[in-house]
Amino acid sequence: MLKISLNVSVPDDEIQLSAIRAQGAGGQNVNKVSSAVHLRFDVNASSLPDFYKQRLAVLQDRRISKEGVIVIKARKFRTREKNREDALQRLQELIKGVAVVQKARRPTKATKGSKIRRLDSKTRRGKTKELRGKISE
Repeated sequence: MLKISLNVSVPDDEIQLSAIRAQGAGGQNVNKVSSAVHLRFDVNASSLPDFYKQRLAVLQDRRISKEGVIVIKARKFRTREKNREDALQRLQELIKGVAVVQKARRPTKATKGSKIRRLDSKTRRGKTKELRGKISE
């Protein structure tokens, strides 16, 4: 069971984990051992609430395919167990991040006093720079 929140969790049978060979440097070991983990999670076929499914469908993330399948490749660690935990944790963070509703931004205006102070400081700075110039007779 992958725990998302207090009342939302994903059963293990909905998450497909497979071991693959890691890419990159690692000497002979990289050719022999399948230590990287390939995680696949079908959002549409899952038991997630509709709220999560809709938010994940709208999310612009390269890990989510057009069919609604989340694909995560974990190859950060040398052992398969650690990579498995890493992949599950990344899936959990992705789903949790969708649940957070962004607060609407209210546009603000600069106060009259702040505008005056900004223009005064610009004027003062300009006069200082003007005094550095050559003196003409």
